Amino acid sequence: MRKILLLLLLLSFGFLSFFPKSKSPQRVFDVHLHGDKNISAQLTALEKAGVYKAAISTSWDLQNSYRGKSKINFLFGLMFPCPNGKVPYSLQPCYQDGQEWPPISWVEKQIKERKINFLGEVLSQYYGIAASDSLLLPYYALADKYSLPVGIHTGGAGPNHGSPNFKLELGNPSHLEKLLSKLPGLKIWIMHSGDQYYKEAISIMKHNKQVYADISVLSNPDIVASDRFATIMKTFLAEGLDDRLMFGTDNGDVQRVIAAVEGLTFLSKEQKDNIFYLNAERFFALR
Repeated sequence: MRKILLLLLLLSFGFLSFFPKSKSPQRVFDVHLHGDKNISAQLTALEKAGVYKAAISTSWDLQNSYRGKSKINFLFGLMFPCPNGKVPYSLQPCYQDGQEWPPISWVEKQIKERKINFLGEVLSQYYGIAASDSLLLPYYALADKYSLPVGIHTGGAGPNHGSPNFKLELGNPSHLEKLLSKLPGLKIWIMHSGDQYYKEAISIMKHNKQVYADISVLSNPDIVASDRFATIMKTFLAEGLDDRLMFGTDNGDVQRVIAAVEGLTFLSKEQKDNIFYLNAERFFALR
């Protein structure tokens, strides 16, 4: 009887070995996230996908609702300037008093109290001004003073954003040249990698080692075709910039966006890890 039991045990272990072990989720740092009406559902989806850290920016009130709500380590940004005082698309007030621009003294106070970890999403394009406009310089100077990263919207926009002064040409990263000539050490990440202006983003990055880019929107298969995404990524890689590209969802379906990156068969495991989290860890730690 003992021999029969032993044989059955061995057979059962052998049978179970045919089943592959469940794969742990990819470690992910989402550098481009916004608020959601259903915070609980959003957090559940992010955690399930392996997101352990995220940089979030949205209206000040909604953003504060994320503090202490999740095991995800959130970095909090400051969204401005707000067209007509509202967040594009959701059209909720950016600030309680309906302001388009937060007062500089208040911004510095939030930085000192560690309530702000970065400036962004900078909505200059939606507001109708260039990213290097003089109105933005006092804010950039604060970021430079406190070694805070600055995330600037580039590229295009979807429909119904509610920003009447939006101008497509202001989404060209070449506008950053003037800014970087004044603040050459400013830590910038080019949101959406410039999108249709990705070659201009590459040019800026090649000449400014502290400038990174996130691949949000480009990596969203619901917005950008997979072949176009692959072409853009290959161009960045050909210029040796795979160590400065960062993962972001911009509130797209996190599982589908991760799958889009995983589907780039020309990326090595090391390059994927860099994009998913290592580059972002390095960027946000820069001093």
